[in-house]
Amino acid sequence: MPNQAMAPPAPTRRRSRPRRGPRRGQPELPLRERFGWGGRRDGAGRKRSGHQSYVPHRRREPFTAREPVHVTLTLGKAFRFLRTRAQAVVLRAAFSGGKDRFGFRLNHFSVQANHLHILCEADDERALGRGMNGLTVRISRPLNKLVGRKGRVFAERYHVHVLRTPAEVRTALVYCLQNARHHPITGAPPPGTPWMDGYSSARFFDGWKAPPDLTGLTVPEEEVVVAPRSWLLRTGWKIHGLIDACEGPAVRA
Repeated sequence: MPNQAMAPPAPTRRRSRPRRGPRRGQPELPLRERFGWGGRRDGAGRKRSGHQSYVPHRRREPFTAREPVHVTLTLGKAFRFLRTRAQAVVLRAAFSGGKDRFGFRLNHFSVQANHLHILCEADDERALGRGMNGLTVRISRPLNKLVGRKGRVFAERYHVHVLRTPAEVRTALVYCLQNARHHPITGAPPPGTPWMDGYSSARFFDGWKAPPDLTGLTVPEEEVVVAPRSWLLRTGWKIHGLIDACEGPAVRA
């Protein structure tokens, strides 16, 4: 028979072996002993920023649309005194643009030397986060432009306190609108003297015992807040009495 060319054998596919773990009875060595790195040691971890944060970085307290929220925003060292006319104009524009967005509503505010107090309502936690993010951006950009700088404006995460009872809401209202009495640098008189803060939403608040004296208030005529919708912030707190312009805030809201 004539010799016939034989076809080459088909290549065999090599089967990959399953990855094996450590043998039984063989302890797994820590990374530090195996490779010389890892574990607790001097100089490890994220370096400190130099600012002591007082707001823990954990999930915020849940709430419902029926419960208003007291938010505190602390600014960095570049902004030591916000209570000037130029900065009031910037903050007014930011409040006006972000007062009612994404299910977030800005109801009351006060501007202090280096921090802001805000009473607001939100449909849920996500709406609060979106609304506050938008508001902080509206504040940060023009403030940086005003002083000719770039970088971070707020020193830390904003602090949230959910208000669940009429008494809590009334205390928070006094704390927010009359907070300047806490700080001698603002020039506010002590409690017992009729007075309302011009760097707050006192002009638009309808819960005073007597009509407010608007003389000298720096907040313009344009309304930069939204009327509250929740029962607690609209009328519920009034069961504990209207607010006197002579009142001073408690130590904490």
